[in-house]
Amino acid sequence: MKKLIGSLFIAGAIVSCSAPKKEFTPSYSKADFEKEVNGKQTTLFTLKNEGGIIVTLTNYGAKIVSVFAPDKNGAMEDVTLGFNSIDGYINGDAGQGAVVGPYANRIANAQFVIDSITYQLPQNNHQACLHSGPESFYRQVWDAKEVQSADGPAVEMTLVSPDGEWGFPGNKNVKVTYTLTKDNGLKIDYEATTDKSCYFNLTNHVYFNLKGEGMGDILDHILVVDANSSTAVGDSTLIPTGEIVDIRGTAMDFTTPQTIGSRIEDPMPQLRMGGGYDHNYILNKDQNGNEMTFCASLYEPVSGRYMECFTTEPAVQLYTGNFLTGSIIGKRGNPYNFRNGICLETQHYPDSPNHANFPNTLLKPGETLKSTTIYKFSVKQ
Repeated sequence: MKKLIGSLFIAGAIVSCSAPKKEFTPSYSKADFEKEVNGKQTTLFTLKNEGGIIVTLTNYGAKIVSVFAPDKNGAMEDVTLGFNSIDGYINGDAGQGAVVGPYANRIANAQFVIDSITYQLPQNNHQACLHSGPESFYRQVWDAKEVQSADGPAVEMTLVSPDGEWGFPGNKNVKVTYTLTKDNGLKIDYEATTDKSCYFNLTNHVYFNLKGEGMGDILDHILVVDANSSTAVGDSTLIPTGEIVDIRGTAMDFTTPQTIGSRIEDPMPQLRMGGGYDHNYILNKDQNGNEMTFCASLYEPVSGRYMECFTTEPAVQLYTGNFLTGSIIGKRGNPYNFRNGICLETQHYPDSPNHANFPNTLLKPGETLKSTTIYKFSVKQ
């Protein structure tokens, strides 16, 4: 394992989270997440550890509902965007905290070719397919159970997606395991198999705000991303052109700590096409390997909350909530306005099925996709 050095990028003492000064209880209950959807029961799971972290999850879309983390004084806040009942996810933005698949991000013209067969997918973002269409993994009720791992309490969620669902070939079996580790990491393990060759790219679309959800924008957060390059996009549809571009020394360079807002309005064409940061960052690692390495870190200086991201994936989509408009009302009752959250979506590249020079995402029968991402929480004093 190399490059697990996120805590070195920002000067200051990094300490584990302190347990809250008194017992903390979320404002919602398990009953708020119990409902029958398409003949299956939704529910809420809660994971806790001795470091004071509390994670809640729902099997509707295999979603992260909340991550409660203490600040440098032990005060708890929910640092992920979302809703305080299952109805919010059903009727609102289903992508909040969701597992995205079979193929996360964009596929140009909503189609790909496997063995001379063209597969047509839903067109839900201009002429492209975004996040596998409007009804994909994030609107399904997953089978789920609590398990205990050596790393800490966990929830295992599984889903079977039949051949041809949303246009994707193969009977697909997917397993996602969320573990709250002893060292305050939320570990997400992804596994998938298929009986027909199918393109796969799994991620989680969780939005973070280390001030607390509904507490304003993320422009003063300090970000590091271990990436010297990005996949160029051609226009505001954000479809990759196939070109790999060096971003060192530009407004997209986060290899040294930068506040998100310091350059987000830079006239750089790539930034303007995304209305801010909404780009695939190519991590400084073996693009065809499966090594766990440092991906990014996020620091909110007032609270002292600090989050590191580690992944086996080759890239990460940095998205700064440029399409949040205030129409979504969050758990605190406040609207999620422009740039009120940041996503660090670990992934393979967007539109990889249509670019032979991108790392392979084709999963074949007899193979097992395995991927792990960790979001680790601490504080800086």
